[in-house]
Amino acid sequence: MASIIASLPPLLFVQGRKTLVGTPSKLLVSSLTERQNRVSVAVKATGENSESSTSLNITESVQNVWDKAEDRPALIGLGFAAIVALWASANLVSSIDRLPVIPSILEIIGVLFSSWFVYRYLLFKPDREELFKIINKTLSDILGQ
Repeated sequence: MASIIASLPPLLFVQGRKTLVGTPSKLLVSSLTERQNRVSVAVKATGENSESSTSLNITESVQNVWDKAEDRPALIGLGFAAIVALWASANLVSSIDRLPVIPSILEIIGVLFSSWFVYRYLLFKPDREELFKIINKTLSDILGQ
């Protein structure tokens, strides 16, 4: 069960206990206290089981890979190499960022690539489905499923 507690201004608050979205068992909102023109709200989502969560599936897959591994020192070495590569790439990016002209050029390239990516994969529904298929295929290839 997921829970969220937030402090909202009075204009965004729904008085009393009332269902906002979906069926009554999915999302319930109730007021807790009123202080200085602000209201605290507690939201609890119930219904779906958390076992269908993607993060849970990933952790199970990583545990399966760790349990099936015959050469655990090699896996530890790969993890260490990944951390070193992340550290080196962060230092490389920070040193490139110190150069006077290159950051603005890379920023323009980033904006252009982001625009192309949104147009290519996120703007239309068939393209989004294609992106989800690519991501799922890549994850299954990486995790060996």
